[in-house]
Amino acid sequence: MLYGKVLGINSLISYEGESVTELQRDFEGAVDDYLEVCAENGTEPEKTYKGSFNVRIAPQLHKKLALYSISQNKSLNATVEEAVFEYLENKI
Repeated sequence: MLYGKVLGINSLISYEGESVTELQRDFEGAVDDYLEVCAENGTEPEKTYKGSFNVRIAPQLHKKLALYSISQNKSLNATVEEAVFEYLENKI
């Protein structure tokens, strides 16, 4: 038996099957059911990630990051995005 669940959202969407084909079919059905329930309840389906999050760092690091961003004519967000991208490229 194969099984799975959709990660990254608060709602529980799980699915199962005895083959990859069954698993795929049940996954699609589970997502369709979730979307149907959302429509019936008049709620927006959850999005896994909205693209923004708060990060707390040491004030001195924040200052260095801000000064670096200014020196590169970039926004703080662009610099952080680039740094995270570069970090993950080496990890994943």
